[in-house]
Amino acid sequence: MRIARGVLLLVAVSLMGVGLVTLGGRFGTRLGAGVATNAEAAITLQGTGATFPAPLYQKWFTEYNKAHPDVQINYQALGSGAGIKQFQQHLVDFGASDAAMTDAEIAAVPEGVVLLPMTAGAIVLAYNLPDGPSELKLSREAYVGIFLGKITQWNDPAIAKANPGVTLPATKIQPVVRSDGSGTTFVFTSHLSAISDAWKSGPGAGKSVNFPAAVAGKGNAGVTALIKETPGAIGYVEYGYAVQTKMPMAVLENKSRKYVKADLTSGKDALASVQLPADLRAWITDPAAPEAYPIVTYTWLLCYKKYKDPNTAATLKSVIQYGLTQGQSFSVDLGYIPLPANVVDAVSKALEQIS
Repeated sequence: MRIARGVLLLVAVSLMGVGLVTLGGRFGTRLGAGVATNAEAAITLQGTGATFPAPLYQKWFTEYNKAHPDVQINYQALGSGAGIKQFQQHLVDFGASDAAMTDAEIAAVPEGVVLLPMTAGAIVLAYNLPDGPSELKLSREAYVGIFLGKITQWNDPAIAKANPGVTLPATKIQPVVRSDGSGTTFVFTSHLSAISDAWKSGPGAGKSVNFPAAVAGKGNAGVTALIKETPGAIGYVEYGYAVQTKMPMAVLENKSRKYVKADLTSGKDALASVQLPADLRAWITDPAAPEAYPIVTYTWLLCYKKYKDPNTAATLKSVIQYGLTQGQSFSVDLGYIPLPANVVDAVSKALEQIS
């Protein structure tokens, strides 16, 4: 019996040791008290935020893990609002947002913040219109009116004017929007505010906005599901997601009064019309280039300037550098715009602020 008790005690102690190592590897880096402290030890990075870049980020993190099996990066696509909030609360190692943090939001983080634009993409208006045209054009007046709740049927004169010779059904229009605090919502409503005084003085711009007469879904997936199941629906989603889910996308009128499809070329034209400032925060609310798609945005990783664990800082910087270099090669296939070389250089320099 004494021998049995000794064996059981030894097994229990051993199991406790395994539990401590596992917990340290997963949580110790963020708390600064993990068992794993040397460069060869396993490390887990935790991030939360935007759904817009999630497919690309997941690809990066998976490929990085293949080359570095000791590094696990967990990313939860809960929306930009959640990304900023959890980052401010120090619940994650990094956040992600399609809306760059404001000065007030940055001031709430005592360690300091580095905002890094990591990719860019278009926001499209996907729709479900049985018996409608295969290529639907929407003027600025039309899509603002739809989301203001003033244009309520698909055969409205404002829509028909941009689609001459096309028979439009008298189907009721159902706008679909995001229910969660969303950087995609911020980008879309910032664009609407830039082109419409009625929108600017009405619903306005923000990560959460009171849309008239809209139904809401969570994330790109929720919005897309609602559009697909609702004849007459239209909503805003990330371009790559719309491509992957085979959603029809409206051709939108840009600032030059040209109707432009969302694609890699029109997205690049939009980025080229905006110069990144020193703090790397740029809002492309209404690009002026003649061939630019009108709703394009950068999306940012949110990092602390100071980390308690140097291994966390070094690993995160390595992951980000991968995303800036090899990771950009996955952009086009997933529907994102590769970063221009000058932006890659600027972000690489900004990485030096992380320690």
